[in-house]
Amino acid sequence: MTNQLFEFKEIIKSKCVSEQRKPDKQTRKLLLYLFTSTRGGFTRLRIIIHLLDRPYNTHQLSQVLELDYKAVQHHMKVLQKNNMVSKVGEKYGAIFHLSNFLEINIGALEEAIDKLDRKMNYKKVYL
Repeated sequence: MTNQLFEFKEIIKSKCVSEQRKPDKQTRKLLLYLFTSTRGGFTRLRIIIHLLDRPYNTHQLSQVLELDYKAVQHHMKVLQKNNMVSKVGEKYGAIFHLSNFLEINIGALEEAIDKLDRKMNYKKVYL
């Protein structure tokens, strides 16, 4: 998984516009919460990485990610609610793509990836 996170970070760097702007405090907190502080953070990050390339519907994402349709549907609702993705269309055939908000702040995802990497590699020791 660490290699996958490293690949994600490289993809994010390649998609960043040349003009880097520092995200505001609330945006940073939102990204860290969505991708590191909740159980589905890694899955949501995988979804965002796939949406960087092209738009998908829920069924296509479930096939590409090899996840249950309902699980992907849940993550898409969370991402849409937090303005990370935009939905075009209704019901089954709705297409999702990255929101303008996330496209502008895509560079801030690097910090979330770093924190997720540290969190996943941290071993808990109970005495």
